[in-house]
Amino acid sequence: MSTFYDIATTDPDRIAVIDPAGRQVSFGRLAARVNQLTHALRALGLGVGDGVTVILHNGLPHYEVQLATLQAGLYFTPVNYRSTPEEIGYIVENSESRVVVADADIAATCTSTLDELGIPVERRFSVGSTENWSDYAKWGVDEPETVPENRTSGATMVYTSGTTGRPKGVRRPLSGKPPALHPDYQHVMALLGVSPGGGVHLVPCPLYHAAPGAYSLSALHLGHTVALMSRFDAEETLRLIERYRVTTTHVVPTMLHRLLRLPEEVRTRYDLSSLTSVMHGAAPCPRDVKERMLAWLGPIVTEYYGASEGMVSVVQPDEWLAEPGTVGRPLPGVRVKILGEDGAELPPGETGTLYFSSVHTDLGYYRDPEKTAASRSGEFLTAGDVGYLDAEGRVFLRDRRTDLILSGGVNIYPAEIEARLLSHPDVADVAVIGEPDEEWGQRVVAMVQPGEGVAGDDALAERLAAHCRGALAGFKTPRRFEFRDRLPRTDSGKMLRRALRPE
Repeated sequence: MSTFYDIATTDPDRIAVIDPAGRQVSFGRLAARVNQLTHALRALGLGVGDGVTVILHNGLPHYEVQLATLQAGLYFTPVNYRSTPEEIGYIVENSESRVVVADADIAATCTSTLDELGIPVERRFSVGSTENWSDYAKWGVDEPETVPENRTSGATMVYTSGTTGRPKGVRRPLSGKPPALHPDYQHVMALLGVSPGGGVHLVPCPLYHAAPGAYSLSALHLGHTVALMSRFDAEETLRLIERYRVTTTHVVPTMLHRLLRLPEEVRTRYDLSSLTSVMHGAAPCPRDVKERMLAWLGPIVTEYYGASEGMVSVVQPDEWLAEPGTVGRPLPGVRVKILGEDGAELPPGETGTLYFSSVHTDLGYYRDPEKTAASRSGEFLTAGDVGYLDAEGRVFLRDRRTDLILSGGVNIYPAEIEARLLSHPDVADVAVIGEPDEEWGQRVVAMVQPGEGVAGDDALAERLAAHCRGALAGFKTPRRFEFRDRLPRTDSGKMLRRALRPE
């Protein structure tokens, strides 16, 4: 099959990327810049297996550097642009990156950190002027635009979110083959409704996150135009779908919830008929949210389950409607098992820690043998998710093990309670956590962001408690409600529970 690099030759005028400001670049022009950067990286002495770290907002430079590394046999490591200098320094050092590219506002904060790591000015590049950094705009402009010789596949090296301790680097062996979209990725994209040919893929999530980065890059390889948003905004998402005739997009459940909270007259204002696939993952999706999205957009909302460590399953809309809540059967070549606290495999229907195995999971966390060992059970590994298999082998998620609440010896899964609370019209967002309780060990607490114009008071707490009792067991109903103006979510939609838990 063709790749980005092939399309740049056969159809150079096709639009490859539309940046958040609406600027467009063709496959041909993007490839020319990519080739210059590949030559420039080699001129700096980088060879196969070396690393490049980028700390960039959504924009063209992300793809320029990524596509250059991926044809030079290098590791490309994207980092959350909200990271502290110390966090950035840790990833640069741990990944053994030799070049760093950052937006100017980020570069200015981590100059001394890179000085300490021995990254010289000539190997750090700022998108925008920054003292003691080289100018990214000038980097490689004197290099040829021709395709470099001896092209070989690099790889994206991502770091897990690091909800406990340092983030963990997921680094896979290089293939030694020419740069191309892996056949497994092509298969997954097809299951998610993204096929080779013309189309427009909208990116409302940050590119540093594993899934949006991987899916948008795959869309480019499949010949689609990628349209970028600087940040998610519900109505702006609908406006861009209409403006660019977007065919596919990747979102997370909190974004679906915010789209559904738009007034009916806003949701019907925009022409969304171009959409053929809305794919979502990253967190369990509340059943009510999924049902309402399917009722609104039709059978084009497809869900997947995976982690930085590997893809596990995809569920098509019709299968989900037949078995609401499933994230599908394991993909071909993927095996799943559920283990209990004692490490024994559990039968269908029983909840435990989900482990999976495939050709892509034969890896360890880079330079971290202890975390590698803690995540593995033989050839299987876990990302820390809790769930179960049904008798037909379908996967169902319950929550993250780190989010589990243990009250009176009973496991309580916050995602179940959050889904119930999110179905209440007065709730804009919610996070359920456990707090210490002398008698029960932990008690359930709901941190709630009220909807616009809704008062966060005792009356609301009473309404929400009654709403929970209408569908949940009494021990799952929050013992306390705390109201916040806004809850701390990452740009990729994940709740920062550690910022909510008591010290």
